[in-house]
Parts: sequence; C-alpha cells; structure tokens
Amino acid sequence: MSKKNDNDPVTRTKKNRIVGSMPVEGEFFCKDCLGRGTVTLSLEEYEAVRLLDYEGLSQEEAAFRMGVARTTLTGIYSSARKKIASFLVRGERLSIDGGAYDLREKKERFGLAGLGDGEKGKKERKMIVAAAYENGDIFPHFGRTEYFKIYRIEDGKVASSEVLSTDGAGHSLIVGWLMEHKVDAVICGGVGGGVVGFLTKAGIRIIAGVSGSADKAVEALLKGELEGVSDPTCQHEEGHGEGCQCHGEGGHCHCGDDK
Repeated sequence: MSKKNDNDPVTRTKKNRIVGSMPVEGEFFCKDCLGRGTVTLSLEEYEAVRLLDYEGLSQEEAAFRMGVARTTLTGIYSSARKKIASFLVRGERLSIDGGAYDLREKKERFGLAGLGDGEKGKKERKMIVAAAYENGDIFPHFGRTEYFKIYRIEDGKVASSEVLSTDGAGHSLIVGWLMEHKVDAVICGGVGGGVVGFLTKAGIRIIAGVSGSADKAVEALLKGELEGVSDPTCQHEEGHGEGCQCHGEGGHCHCGDDK
C-alpha cells in the first residue's frame, strides 16, 4: 500500500450546487434498449438543462440560481448535453441521479427593517425601493435593465410608484442612475459580483434572486416576507473563470457580469 506524499496536490472539495426542484421522472428508456447501457445525468446537470433550455434563462441568471460561476455552468451544461445526445442517438437508458447538490434555494427573508440607513429601519420611516422591471415582473438581468419601477414607501405602505427608463444606462452606470433617484434598496433577479461592489459602495442594499411580479415582491418586502439573497457574488468552487477580475474594484469578482 503506497503512502501519500506530503508534496502531493491537495484535492479541492467541490461545493454543492443549488438545485431548485427534483425531476418528475428519474429514468427514461426505450422499449428495446435493454443491454445498451445506461447514461446517468447528475442532478446539477439536469438543473442546468432545466434552467437554460426549459426556463430559457441566460447563462448569467442560471449560474446565479445554481450558485456557480458562468464558466462552471458552461461545463455542467456541456456534459449534460453530451449525455442526452448519447441517450437519443444510441438508444441508451437515461437515469437522473446523484451529484453534488443542495435541494433548496439559499435565500433569506427581507423586510423594511435594516434597509436604507439602518438606524431608521422602522415601518414609519420613508424609503425608496427600485425593482428591475419588465411587463409587470422582475427583470432577470440587472445589467440589461431598461426600466425600474420606483416605489416610495411611507408608514409601511407604498405611497406612490412609477416606471422610469434608465435611458440606456447599463451595469455600473445603472448604480449612478439609482443614486440620482435616491434609491435605498434594489430588488432584482441575477446580478454580477462587480455591480454588487458598486451598489455596496453607494450604500444601496440589494435583494437579488427575486422573480415574478414586482408589485407582489414589494408587498412581500413590506410584510417582511420577501425571499432573496443579499450577497450574490460569484462563487469559485473550481477556480476563477476566464477573464475573472476578482482582485479588481472593491475586491469583488466581476466574472459573473455581462461582457
């Protein structure tokens, strides 16, 4: 039995990926495919296909939902597509099982308390909340948002709201636009780590990972029941992606941003 050399490289522990739901069926096969072998799709591979092909999300949003870097998502998705192709072309049995995953959304609940300047985090304080907006829903890509719905909150209620155009501002420029409108907190879907750094420096709280109706999201916020994440920075469980600038502005990773 050979002994481990102290100079051997340390194996990196793979972090679990976030899987939003289990497949309805765990096995697929043709009538006469017995003896042709079985190809196994991991749960994170299934999730990548579900998010990209079924839900039609961008790679940025899907990577955010799974808690991985975009480069990692690309590898997972490519592996999944090859396995599905083998199943279709060779008539093999397809099984969906196993993998390194957490069957849950890593979210927390948000309310008015703690947003804005902190010391006035009470229902009676005034604050302005901006939701990335498109056709009534939360727009999933912060950096491409063309509209925000601005909610002015007083006494724990929405006093007024209006939809405003960003006039073509994108990514970090949106932060300046939000500052001009004196926004205290932003509700959005996916967002790159670089923009998170700019928002933090501007004193704007971010609630990411939100989807569905913008109005209902704000209603949930008023009740202290809005589910989202406050630190949606890029995760590097398998090293930095190509073009990563983790040591750039504010020390935040920018590789989750759109190019």
